Amino acid sequence: MNSVIIENIGKAVKEVARNRGSEWWYTPHMAAASRAIAERIPLVDLVLEVRDARIPFSSEFEQMRKVRTSSRHIIVLNKMDMANRSKTKEWIRFFEEQKCNAIGVNAHNKENVKEFLTFLQARVRELKKMNQSAHTITLMLVGIPNVGKSALANALHQVGRISAAEKGKLKHSIVSPQPGETKSISSLKIASHPNIYVLDTPGVLPPEVIDDGVCSKLALTGAIKDIVVGEINLARYFLSILSLNDEYKKWGKLFGTEIGDFIVNNVRRTVFEAVSSFTGNLENGEDIEQLIENQFKVLKKAFHLPLDSEETNDYRVATKLINLYRTGRLGHYTLDPVLSNA
Repeated sequence: MNSVIIENIGKAVKEVARNRGSEWWYTPHMAAASRAIAERIPLVDLVLEVRDARIPFSSEFEQMRKVRTSSRHIIVLNKMDMANRSKTKEWIRFFEEQKCNAIGVNAHNKENVKEFLTFLQARVRELKKMNQSAHTITLMLVGIPNVGKSALANALHQVGRISAAEKGKLKHSIVSPQPGETKSISSLKIASHPNIYVLDTPGVLPPEVIDDGVCSKLALTGAIKDIVVGEINLARYFLSILSLNDEYKKWGKLFGTEIGDFIVNNVRRTVFEAVSSFTGNLENGEDIEQLIENQFKVLKKAFHLPLDSEETNDYRVATKLINLYRTGRLGHYTLDPVLSNA
């Protein structure tokens, strides 16, 4: 991995985090949300800590450290369709060995959300055995920005076993691609008999600055607004990950049989050829810098960009590349290595 790129991203994030008046890092509404969440944790029946399956460690919600071993705490690895499937299974196994309940979810897959709701209802039945007087069960979704809490709340409400009339009366949580858009705690009903409600909470970043590697992963996956780090830095970081990952090697087997998006196929072929023909040492920082520069040049052609200034084209390459990564069209990457239980 290119340590210079990671250091640059970390420096940019830390600079913003140091500015307590920042509109991007631990804002006043995040501080207020943090206090509101802390007050509600003891009152709800289950706390669902939503993490990004691509970064199961880096997307940890700091406030949950105090209750991690609680049976009321479930780690939900959302966006599992964007992560490496086998790595997600390894991470779930790791959490379970740590005595943490964990499950993988894709909030945009209806059948998967139905399975998740069934899982939650089974947990609720266990709670009912312990407290027969509870007629209403409340779950609370917590997590950092942009891990998909609002999308998950809406999906559970849509597939929830409740009447159509009730669905018409209840508002949806607002879903935005921009991190930090949820401003207040909202409630959605997701099941009847017993009644189950889910509270959707704003995303909260930790007040203290974390290490450069974590900053980089949060930025690339969209937990931090792109403007903080810069799209070109993010694209360079992704290319350094892609070039050291075996994912691109799979693309070579597909050439000649591609279907679907012509641009995506063209980008895959371009990146595959750039990395495969590279004769430098990918473990060497200067060499991988050279590879990334080459990739930017050939990607301008792959994206069919007009002949504008180099700076403009670099920005366009970066934004298009980040979009392809974040929509899963350039493969599935788990950026956090699975921790050891040793």
